Amino acid sequence: MKKAKLILNDKEYEFPIIEGSESEKAIDITSLRNSTGHITLDPGYGNTGSCISDITFIDGEEGILRYRGYPIESLSKNALFSDVAYLLIYGKLNEDASDNITRDDFKKLIRKNANIHEDMKRFFDGFPLSAHPMAILSSMVTALSGFSPDPDATNLNSIDQNIAKLLARVKTIAAYSYRKSHGLPFIYPDINLSYVDNFLHMMFSDSQEEYHKNPIMTDALNLLLILHADHEQNCSTSTVRMAGSSHANLYATISSGISALWGPRHGGANQAVIEMLQMISNDGGDYKKYIDLAKDKTSDFRLMGFGHRVYKNYDPRASVIKKAAEKVLDALKLDDPLLDIARNLEEIALNDDYFVNRKLYPNVDFYSGIIYRAMGIPTNMFTVMFALGRLPGWLAHWREMILDPKSRINRPRQIYTGNTLKG
Repeated sequence: MKKAKLILNDKEYEFPIIEGSESEKAIDITSLRNSTGHITLDPGYGNTGSCISDITFIDGEEGILRYRGYPIESLSKNALFSDVAYLLIYGKLNEDASDNITRDDFKKLIRKNANIHEDMKRFFDGFPLSAHPMAILSSMVTALSGFSPDPDATNLNSIDQNIAKLLARVKTIAAYSYRKSHGLPFIYPDINLSYVDNFLHMMFSDSQEEYHKNPIMTDALNLLLILHADHEQNCSTSTVRMAGSSHANLYATISSGISALWGPRHGGANQAVIEMLQMISNDGGDYKKYIDLAKDKTSDFRLMGFGHRVYKNYDPRASVIKKAAEKVLDALKLDDPLLDIARNLEEIALNDDYFVNRKLYPNVDFYSGIIYRAMGIPTNMFTVMFALGRLPGWLAHWREMILDPKSRINRPRQIYTGNTLKG
């Protein structure tokens, strides 16, 4: 085994080097504090591996994203969101992962368990019409634990049952939060519809008519959910692992991830894109003015939805979603000034040397906000849509962690800089 050497106060220490299946390397410092009395300091954990996982691989320099080895480009073309959810959680795409829960059983459980308890519907009445849908979603997911017969169970069968039920019910809660904010009656889920169509049915159906499927909407939403399904150890996924490491029940754990996602630096990015476009529109639609501001080092303005912290190349999800955005906008033939501004910004950013040289390409948040707006989903629901997509990833990481016999409660250290002993 390869080792790394640390020389500290003229004393030499060795630490093993771990190599992943894609040649990623890490220095295992598990014994660092015990052997040296020192800890590492890494604000934001940008250089810290918090776990070993076999779910998702990202190479930011090469623009690669793979779920369980499958490139995001191929999954976005050929898979259904429910199949991708099974892949992330159980490791297989087109076959059964285990005898405990087959792919068909998993899908049946999701279809059968989409209804929430009738008493929970009264909870929605406690929220004002102005309540943010993310506040409703996080609160209602936590409340689900009170309506589950075994929310704290850690046996494999109960874990898998609760995972499927949560996947089924979160989309119902999300749709109900939308209808609550618009003063509309709740629409019951339809067991005969696919995951995506069932959600669209509960969101947009007229209570007096049958659901009429729109293939453009279905395909676009299926794609968006797949693209957002997992992204390795991002802020919300790390939060899920952190909360879950205390053995908080699944519902409370996922609610913590929803709360982390709510932040504008994370899941709120696509909402920020639309708000930026609205600001430009209110200023006469002069997008070139804002391009110049983005280039001006003395200006605080920056273009939302361009560049990415992880991807130093083109965001692979953006290259997929760009084509979908064009298809949706062309099919729906919308006359929306914000979408026109977005297309103009995109054209400049893809061809202007300033943005190209700095690799400030439009990212997945830029295009997802545009598509959601075109679909008629209000801006304050964008982060809820993100949560709906990211849920399988959260569940996969939670299940991987909870079933790992070596997992420990997460407990980072700190460097104290406050007052010394007084009095």
